[in-house]
Amino acid sequence: MSDTVQKNLNYKKYVIDSRLQYFKPHSTKIEKSFAEDISSSLIDDSKFINPKYFYDKKGSELFEKICTLPEYYPTRTEISILKNLQDELPNYIDHTFRLVELGSGASIKTRLLLDIFTSIQKKIEYFPIDISEILTESSELLLKDYDNLHITGIIDTYEGGLEFLKTYDDKKNLIIFLGSSFGNFTPKDGHRFLQKIHSTMKSDDLFLIGLDLVKDKEILESAYDDSQGITAKFNLNVLSRINDELDADFDLDNFSHHAVYNDKDQRIEMYLQSLVNQSVIISKSNLTLHLEKDELIHTEYSHKYRLTQIQDFLTKTGFKIKHTWLDDKKHFSLTLVSKN
Repeated sequence: MSDTVQKNLNYKKYVIDSRLQYFKPHSTKIEKSFAEDISSSLIDDSKFINPKYFYDKKGSELFEKICTLPEYYPTRTEISILKNLQDELPNYIDHTFRLVELGSGASIKTRLLLDIFTSIQKKIEYFPIDISEILTESSELLLKDYDNLHITGIIDTYEGGLEFLKTYDDKKNLIIFLGSSFGNFTPKDGHRFLQKIHSTMKSDDLFLIGLDLVKDKEILESAYDDSQGITAKFNLNVLSRINDELDADFDLDNFSHHAVYNDKDQRIEMYLQSLVNQSVIISKSNLTLHLEKDELIHTEYSHKYRLTQIQDFLTKTGFKIKHTWLDDKKHFSLTLVSKN
């Protein structure tokens, strides 16, 4: 990657050692984007906070706890599918591929893919893209367990990381988007995001996406409103982040977590509900927020899909489906696609 491209994309390069480096946008760029987004999203009657802002360091740690909860089926179900890919995925990749991950988090599921790469490569290149600083910690842990691993991290949004990847080099990529994060997008935004991935990919790149499937309402609502209240802490933490980074004065005791499954739109809807009439000042967004008792701030959609819908929106974006893997209960899917 040339210094010119690096400068134009407004990234700073950090070299930890010969096996670990990462790129990060200048902090002023990140802060400006956060402040502007919050200002525009909380000013309307239908108030919302983009779910990408869940994942500061504390938010990422809370989400890792969510993944271990008995009610939260997606992680353990997807892991069971990934374990079954050990023999099948090498039929689609070879020693010339690099692993690129969107939303790497603590990289627990990543290890199952790295094990597959280890079986066919002497040197593994891994590019995690994550908005959270947890990327650097999880990368260092991975390097301890994989002697042949070389990591280039990108601490940025998915879109920013994909644009970075597009101009980096000509090596073939297996891009993975695990979990059910794609479900956070509205259908319109999801289509736009798939178009972004499609435009980023070279002709011989591959893309592996995890998608949660439609199932019983009780299973879904329990997964997003667990008995230990970890999901509630995760949801409320976004207000703590706004307090810390944008100089706001949210009182978390004045809000509660609310999650419900919308059967018509096939999605879990998460909100923060105001328990009182209140005003909140967000200094760096130049905003005074007025909330009435019981008013909702929308924080996340988690769409669920039918297999026919998955096939439809992937092919309409221009992808060619190579294979879809399911768990025994058909609760979750992993689909591998090529660009055309």
